[in-house]
Amino acid sequence: MIHNPLLFTIYRRRFARRPALLMTTTDDIATSIAEERRERRFAGGEATGLLEECRDLAAYRHLLRSLVVRDLTVRYKRSFIGFLWTMLNPLLLMIIFVIIFSELFRFKIVHYDIYFLSAYIGWNFFAQSTVGAMASLGWNGQLMKQVRAPKTIFALATTISGLVNLVLSMFPLLLIMWWVKAPIRISILFLPISFVVLAMFTLGVSLAVSSISVFFVDVREMYTVGLTALMYLTPIIYPLDIIPEKFLWVVKPNPLRYMLETIRAPIYYGIIPPMRTVLLALGCSVGALVVGWSIFRRLSPRFYAHL
Repeated sequence: MIHNPLLFTIYRRRFARRPALLMTTTDDIATSIAEERRERRFAGGEATGLLEECRDLAAYRHLLRSLVVRDLTVRYKRSFIGFLWTMLNPLLLMIIFVIIFSELFRFKIVHYDIYFLSAYIGWNFFAQSTVGAMASLGWNGQLMKQVRAPKTIFALATTISGLVNLVLSMFPLLLIMWWVKAPIRISILFLPISFVVLAMFTLGVSLAVSSISVFFVDVREMYTVGLTALMYLTPIIYPLDIIPEKFLWVVKPNPLRYMLETIRAPIYYGIIPPMRTVLLALGCSVGALVVGWSIFRRLSPRFYAHL
């Protein structure tokens, strides 16, 4: 029976014409009220708090798993070599950059192929996941209206599927390292931490750009162009020490520099990244996640009118 007077009053007004339901327990009523509030939030009328969003994501974990599986299967559907395509583009770029930097620019980096790939796999994850998050929110607009699920689930699913691809891309990379006789050291066991930090940063950026792109479609094209410029402002294809000192102020504030260095250091240099680099990368990731969530939370109640 119901012992809380407030819950009893609310429930009695709601089910006054259904006396058989007055034997329902307090827990059932509280659950019913919570579900009704959740439906109102999903309908776009209310901004969701962080804790509420996390609870909703946990409640819809089965949908999250389905979205991740769908992203992975659609990407490799009818593909003969499957996830190995994740390394085809980096390998082609590697050949080009090896010729340009090793032959034309005449500076030498031992195992430049590994130097480049060790950072590019992280960049590729970031670029594909953020662009995919913008597309996913638009493609799933009808699903969002039909299924009352938390709106962040689409950006999160895209980031998780990208993270799976990032992990899978390590296998071809290790095979290439073995083929070119580059040393594989125990420091690669640090990579799960590096991947999680990069995934946090990627999710934060994905939340921000995907929510803005709902209202301004041109943001998707502008962001894609901006990614190209950002790649060349990040020490992926060149070492930092070749940049003239007067231009370092452009490259050093780039947060992706720290993210990718936490991946390159264990793979290429065979060392654990310096604590300062790890802390800077973690700080940038948390900051991006907070800012991205704040932007997404502010804009998400108006999504339905534009999807």
